Amino acid sequence: MKGLYCRAGVSDAEPKFVIQETSLPDVLGSHVVRVQVKACGLSPLDLKLISDVGIQKDLIPVGREVAGIVLQVGDKVSFFQPEDEVVGILPLDSPCSGLCDVIDIDEHYLVQKPEKLSSVCVAGALRDGLRAYTALHTYARMAAGHTLLVMDGASSFGLMCIQLACYHGVKVLTTSHSPQKHTFLEQLRPSVGLQDPLAAKVIPVYKGSSDLLPVVLEETGGLGVDIIIDSGVRLQEEQEESEETKLLPHKHDIISVLGVGGHWVTSHKDLQLDPPDCRLLYLKSASVTFLNDEVWTASSSQQGRYLHILKDIVEKMSTGVLRPQPEEAVPLYEATVAMETVQRHQKTKAVVQL
Repeated sequence: MKGLYCRAGVSDAEPKFVIQETSLPDVLGSHVVRVQVKACGLSPLDLKLISDVGIQKDLIPVGREVAGIVLQVGDKVSFFQPEDEVVGILPLDSPCSGLCDVIDIDEHYLVQKPEKLSSVCVAGALRDGLRAYTALHTYARMAAGHTLLVMDGASSFGLMCIQLACYHGVKVLTTSHSPQKHTFLEQLRPSVGLQDPLAAKVIPVYKGSSDLLPVVLEETGGLGVDIIIDSGVRLQEEQEESEETKLLPHKHDIISVLGVGGHWVTSHKDLQLDPPDCRLLYLKSASVTFLNDEVWTASSSQQGRYLHILKDIVEKMSTGVLRPQPEEAVPLYEATVAMETVQRHQKTKAVVQL
């Protein structure tokens, strides 16, 4: 049996992705489920995070969001039985690559997959659903009547945030990073129920001028928003910036549009706040939270809550509350090239159908 693995490069060298032979143990663990994989989502590997948590491997398994069918269960497994359709995210220290035909996974990382939900759809969207749920519910304590600003709402993660927020009666503002994305977000409004008073205001940020602050203050009556979900920030103005970086908001703009008692949930791993930034946050009694969805599988302290979240996400996908952008599945023989593209951030996600 073959799986996809990453051989981390030395220093700044690009990581290499290789197909490697692997095998499963003959004896199944007491709480382990053996799953035949039907689809696997590919997301960028955070090699720094893997190193920080003490995982030292020559070959790092690739592909962790999986959907499949239970083949066999351990003698103490209570949640599943053979022929069940399941979905889950392999933990960081899993020895299995999700692109293997068959994998072993602890039952506490899996939930039942609704029958009408396709394996490709759920494998491609599960992580973004988990991130959106974690940001809005767990960290920001989203509630009806709140106002939310989502940066880059046309991304797969941003789209999940918008749909989840609208379902709970939150007014949504979002930014668009290109004319095509702006059109997509404007056309999206009726399909996700974004009707007044929950109308999503789409703010273009690709025109060069920063309209973010005046538009947000106008839309909120000068009060600012209750929640901000970013997709990265600029820490300082630089002479030479990539086109992608220019579209990111400056940290001061984000703090300025945050309302009193607001929550800023950031994906920026190396965020640096200067004393004036902290002073402004203090005056607003606002908070900053770092979004790291890996904590759910890295620690078992909230395992029950994590499973509840996964179950709620797949149920909302099944009922149409969450409607991710469809990902075109690639065959297994294209997985290496697909993962290289994802790792270089030329594409945010890929799904492999087995």
